[in-house]
Amino acid sequence: MDSFTHEIYKWYNNNKRDLPWRETSDPYKIWISEIILQQTRVAQGMGYYNRFVEEFPTIFDLANASEDTVLKLWQGLGYYSRARNLHFTAKFIVNNHNGIFPSDYKSILSLKGIGNYTSAAIASIAFDLPYAAVDGNIYRVISRYFGISTPIDSEKGKSEIQKIANELILEKNPGFHNQAFMEFGALQCVPKSPNCNLCPLQGTCYAAINNLTDQIPVKEKKVKQRTRFFYYYVIESKDSILLEKRTGKDIWKNLHQFPLIESESELAENEILNLSTPVDTLKNANFKSISESVKHVLTHQTIYARFIHIETDDFNLKDSNFIRVNKKDIYKFAVPRLLENYLNEFYLLT
Repeated sequence: MDSFTHEIYKWYNNNKRDLPWRETSDPYKIWISEIILQQTRVAQGMGYYNRFVEEFPTIFDLANASEDTVLKLWQGLGYYSRARNLHFTAKFIVNNHNGIFPSDYKSILSLKGIGNYTSAAIASIAFDLPYAAVDGNIYRVISRYFGISTPIDSEKGKSEIQKIANELILEKNPGFHNQAFMEFGALQCVPKSPNCNLCPLQGTCYAAINNLTDQIPVKEKKVKQRTRFFYYYVIESKDSILLEKRTGKDIWKNLHQFPLIESESELAENEILNLSTPVDTLKNANFKSISESVKHVLTHQTIYARFIHIETDDFNLKDSNFIRVNKKDIYKFAVPRLLENYLNEFYLLT
């Protein structure tokens, strides 16, 4: 195992990327980076990280911000529960720890939105504690190198790889160790078609020797996809437009959107025109257009959306879910990427 670890360290020293969160031991900034990089590629997450630490340079700044401000800054990253948990935890640390980030593994793990991997990453990088951080990259590196056939999405597989990771990590410089392994998986031992000919481990890696890199790691579960049909009503009256905030336990919680009707099946255009609009107090409503269907793919869902553009003399808002917004202010609200794309590509042209 020593030669395995040594080769990855050597590779890391020669190939590591220059990333801003590697230039600090501030647990607040390391935490921000780790939350952003969950389900997000480094190239995409870099700009968000820079904007977050500029807008909220300390945990007090983040705690004192409104949730709408945090969500707006997060807009486009997806998995918005990460942003809500980030904001909640910042307030918790300020209120319960005087703004001082916890410095032991168990206390970090107890924070909302932080799991075993993130806790180990923060503990090792910020506080030099020897906890092995195992993310998707490390699952892949270890399972390929040691030829582990146990599915990595099973409890047995996770436990098996965590055990190996714990044996590999050293008391000395554990943050360097974790980052080296994560970087090796992100850049060298990539999910599809890794270039094993350029890998320093090709002579000792089980998957490379046996030509099994496309079969390891093994997964036993297939992601179930759900198909949904959204019909958004873009309702304008002079300089005003209607928005509503999404609530409940569903995607995009607390983000804003146009009034929405969801259907269990795809509707024909004449069926759309016969729907009762979400706002039934429109005065002299005039249907302007209905967009083509827009496909929006999430991890577990595929959404087909259409936008119904209506102009009206006025709307009488009795439902507190709807808010009247000046059209020029619409970009101040945090919206899902699906609506952001519509606003940027279509709405400005109307």
